[in-house]
Amino acid sequence: MAARASPRQDTYEKVFSALAHPARRQILITLNMEGGSLTAGEIASLFEHAWPTTTRHLQALAEAGLVEQERQGRRQIYRLERKPLEIARQWLATFASSEHPRPARRKT
Repeated sequence: MAARASPRQDTYEKVFSALAHPARRQILITLNMEGGSLTAGEIASLFEHAWPTTTRHLQALAEAGLVEQERQGRRQIYRLERKPLEIARQWLATFASSEHPRPARRKT
């Protein structure tokens, strides 16, 4: 029987899967540069693809916890959520550390 993934592993999977697509990364970069929130229409205007495609990207980001959505009247506001990005940053930082000695190579 396969081991069940921990909640932290699920978070990694969701975040890195969402970050894998360049359009989603562009949405996050733009949200960050624009103060952390934009309307769905403002986000859609960044891309040439169809509205349903933008909606799918926003949904993937929301499912990963990278954005939070809030309805204000007829407008849908998307806000950048930094906590999942911090989790990803910490994971990536483990590879930047020089504290881990290189394993000795085996002589053959």
